[in-house]
Amino acid sequence: MLSGNLRELVGYCGLYCGACGIYQGKIRQAVENLRKIIKAYGFDKYVSELAKWDPAFQHYDKFERVLDGFSKMFGECPDCLRGGGDPNCKIRECCKQKGYRTCAECNEMEKCEYLKRYSQALASLREIRVMGMDKWAEKMHEKVDQGYSYLDERLK
Repeated sequence: MLSGNLRELVGYCGLYCGACGIYQGKIRQAVENLRKIIKAYGFDKYVSELAKWDPAFQHYDKFERVLDGFSKMFGECPDCLRGGGDPNCKIRECCKQKGYRTCAECNEMEKCEYLKRYSQALASLREIRVMGMDKWAEKMHEKVDQGYSYLDERLK
């Protein structure tokens, strides 16, 4: 049996939070890396000079606020069970109303309007039905330990 923590990383929709780029802190790290590069080259100190070459630099303060927004909104995700992800997630609402831990328990899963746009989630839910949540979470945990992230698939 898995520790409670790994099991808790299985979202209602069947996605594994531990494989999410946001949960893994990849957006926060990208923002930090970009800020380090900007500072290392001193771009932040020469914005007015850069604006002479390209007017887009006149909006540098707004750019900084956008980076702050990314860090704040996507900096840390507590996981699906603790309210992370979309705060208005219809899948989470539906599972909670029906008393399900995941959509894999639902007889309507294959026809669900909420899941139709999440083919990856549907495939995961099918695996959860076959393997059981503990074995599936263990499999996903091992993949993540080997460097797997859902983000890598999105970047292809």
